[in-house]
Amino acid sequence: MNPYWQIFCTFTKIGAFTIGGGYAMLPLIKKDVVEQKKWIDPTEFVDIVAISQSLPGVFAVNLSVLTGYQLKGNKGSIVAALGTILPSFFIILLIAAFFRHFNENVYVMKMFNAIRPAVVALIAVPVFSTAKGIGINLKTVIIPITAALLIWIWGVSPVYIVLVAAAGGLIYGKAKSKLVS
Repeated sequence: MNPYWQIFCTFTKIGAFTIGGGYAMLPLIKKDVVEQKKWIDPTEFVDIVAISQSLPGVFAVNLSVLTGYQLKGNKGSIVAALGTILPSFFIILLIAAFFRHFNENVYVMKMFNAIRPAVVALIAVPVFSTAKGIGINLKTVIIPITAALLIWIWGVSPVYIVLVAAAGGLIYGKAKSKLVS
């Protein structure tokens, strides 16, 4: 089978059956791309997730573009992005065409209310599995908790958090490389 077609089908399936956005896609992409097909190793996947989060734009698209690029370069990134985007695009077109019929439907509203807890779980799972994959322990969990509190309680912009984290990572990396040399 054509590798580009495989990438497109994989990301179309993920894009079509994931409710909740990019974070909800994480476990599906990891399962498909890392665990089953073994296209990318777990360390590369964690790097792709970290870069996707720090780039502007839609996280799910960033994730698919970087994964596709890692697999097959520029063409792979385009194919993966199209696979991720097209299902949502067509679903939104259908919803827009029939929105007036769904807008006040009690059953549709109940369905959306029932989906919310599942979406929270779909977002929580990749957070914990990524934390485990990159070796976050009780000592290092202080950094994400501090960042979350700075944003939530004191209203610090996430941009500043990312910039400080990047600077801290660079300083730490240089210091660690000097110790190794």
